[in-house]
Amino acid sequence: MGKLGILGRSVFFRKPTESMRLFITTILGVMLGFFIGISFPAISITKLHFPSSIISYIEDKNSGITTQALLNHAWTSQHQNNSLSDVNATAEIYITSNPKGTERLAPGILVPESDFYLRRLWGNPSEDLDIQQKYLVTFTVGLGQKNNIDKAVKKFSENFTILLFHYDGRTSEWDELEWSKRAIHVSARKQTKWWYAKRFLHPDIVARYEYIFIWDEDLGVEHFNAEEYIKLVRKHGLEISQPGLDPNKGLTWQMTKRRGDHEVHKETEERPGWCSDPHLPPCAAFVEIMAPVFSRNAWRCVWHMIQNDLVHGWGLDFALRKCVEPAHEKIGVVDAQWIDHQVVPSLGNQGKSENGKAPWEGVRERCRREWEMFQTRLANAENDYYKKMGITPTNSTHF
Repeated sequence: MGKLGILGRSVFFRKPTESMRLFITTILGVMLGFFIGISFPAISITKLHFPSSIISYIEDKNSGITTQALLNHAWTSQHQNNSLSDVNATAEIYITSNPKGTERLAPGILVPESDFYLRRLWGNPSEDLDIQQKYLVTFTVGLGQKNNIDKAVKKFSENFTILLFHYDGRTSEWDELEWSKRAIHVSARKQTKWWYAKRFLHPDIVARYEYIFIWDEDLGVEHFNAEEYIKLVRKHGLEISQPGLDPNKGLTWQMTKRRGDHEVHKETEERPGWCSDPHLPPCAAFVEIMAPVFSRNAWRCVWHMIQNDLVHGWGLDFALRKCVEPAHEKIGVVDAQWIDHQVVPSLGNQGKSENGKAPWEGVRERCRREWEMFQTRLANAENDYYKKMGITPTNSTHF
């Protein structure tokens, strides 16, 4: 019994001691874990590097899209606990000066402008471009003028991005031309260059280019060099221009006929009564729509003036002056770099025969109708503005 008593007392006293030791050990472990936790930053998934063998396995078993989906899933799972705080932070962004619809985006992520530079599907994006072209030239073409366009494109240096608009839907036949592989090809059947321009040459898309050439397909360029042309445009301060036209070929206005003794001219004399003001079209501030060249700033204005449903552009040449000031000084014809207008009626043949009329007749009728419609719209828009402002309207809009 004595031994049992002693054993009982021994057990009784040992249990509190062991409990205390366990309690103290637990406290020290928690404290140690806490200090270790605050001493090392949490591992972010952005710093995780998947072994190449794993990535290769995923690529072998799945498409690239599936791989991206798996990585996105990993990212989402890792950041679930932070999502609520991220939402609260994002909700605070609302910048009224941002473009409409982007108010909730931080300004640093906005990219409002683009270009036609071709990029690779691999490598570092910053190393994609050997050269960033400074100018853009577009031709609206059919396959029948391939040889002529080939000659024209070769007059433009590597500083030009080449953009072809195909109205006949035939693009693969151009592949045999070496430069065609570097060009941009856009195809829509039976459309005009102004239809293309309104839809594909938005000012924010072509903002990288200092000058934009919007040319027809039937232009002879034997006496033309694009780099020299740009030099003369800059020298004479032209915002809207065109090369001079051979006066012995085709019908043209007096203003756009080439003068052999000039580098550039900005005014002319027309038939009596045709110009109410020597500074107004067609005696000044005037180029034709077959081969216009626009500065970046002038094109921003002209693009907005192009009507979405009026595709031939008739009447536009008389209104270009509204996009630069003073127009009679900033619009001109470059005589030293000149072209031939071959007057090939290829687009007219894209029309449809109706009521016994040839296809080209219907096209020509619409051209004239569009000229009248554009003139009326422009006059009405200006008259409405003057009326709203309480100003007596002028008749300067009428051609």
